[in-house]
Amino acid sequence: MITVEEFQAEAHDWLATNGHDAPRDYGAICPPALVEAGLAWHRRVNAAGYAGIHWPVEHGGRGLTPEHNAAWLLECALAGVPPIFNMVGLVLTGGALLRYGTDEQKAQHLAATLAGDHVWCQLFSEPGAGSDLGGLATKAERDGDRFVVNGQKVWCSGGRYSNWGILMARTDPEAKKHEGISFFVFPMHLPGVEIRPLKQMTGEAEFDEVFFTDVQLPADHLIGPLHGGWGVGMSVLTNERGHIGTAVIGLERRLEAMARMADGKELHPVERQRLATLLTTGQAYKAMAQRQGPQAGTAASLMKLGITEMMFTSSMLRGDLSGADAMLEGPESFAMLAAPGGRIAGGTSQVQRNIIGERLLGLPREPKA
Repeated sequence: MITVEEFQAEAHDWLATNGHDAPRDYGAICPPALVEAGLAWHRRVNAAGYAGIHWPVEHGGRGLTPEHNAAWLLECALAGVPPIFNMVGLVLTGGALLRYGTDEQKAQHLAATLAGDHVWCQLFSEPGAGSDLGGLATKAERDGDRFVVNGQKVWCSGGRYSNWGILMARTDPEAKKHEGISFFVFPMHLPGVEIRPLKQMTGEAEFDEVFFTDVQLPADHLIGPLHGGWGVGMSVLTNERGHIGTAVIGLERRLEAMARMADGKELHPVERQRLATLLTTGQAYKAMAQRQGPQAGTAASLMKLGITEMMFTSSMLRGDLSGADAMLEGPESFAMLAAPGGRIAGGTSQVQRNIIGERLLGLPREPKA
């Protein structure tokens, strides 16, 4: 087997030759406007053997280790290019299928996902159960060889361009909160599925809401045990090996952008102090990420909460430094309008504070109604 160091050098050279054809690094979810370019890049990456690096060879992967995959993610972050097109497909769906899928499910989906033929979205969050996923209310009721699905999902990234989704739905309404949920692969073209873009106050529509009305879902689309979907979902959501290094690089670039806010400006001492506070805070979070190691733990909530608040404050400072220009349409006003979304995405700031208080500080659990 090729060593991680040899593989990383190989990946570095390939990106140096091919990276100029990649779209900008859009992060975990490809925005609708970049789908065509993102898919073309992903197929090029897959043809070169850099998609599914640690997947089994029989399913289209290279049979290497998660450490090899982490090296690829790191090199892509350094090059400023997306490592893959569809994180939901290659990380979440792929992880669930490799661990819990039947041989038939693996054969149907894994190679097609690597090829970019199956594009996946995540059907988890709901209007009344966003960060509290255990409170989801979408139902999948067994009816012979089918499940009948009714309900609504929200904040679905890529719903309008995905042909498959991973769905968590309640299959036993009488069971305890986390025990009556099942995990499915879900064809997005089924009758009774309606997808509506969600317009944000920035004017963009990055996300969708998805409605299910008496959708007939074949029973063989169940992944893992019936009513055991909570375990399936949590096992893939917490599999974050390899992303710490890329997070550090992303944070470094954010800090560089913050430092440039002062370029060409004569700052008031108070403004200088605000900027210096942001930069030193960011350096502290960078050190925390480097100390954390390859596996994300509970301390990741400190990073999520802290960086979210830091970026919110940075957007507000950027607007203040721009003066009246920040009231006009432009990057400053866009950043201020987009900033509150960071307090919701990826687990709300309130949930992160609960995790920190209960699991790190040992405070009493939040009362439940």
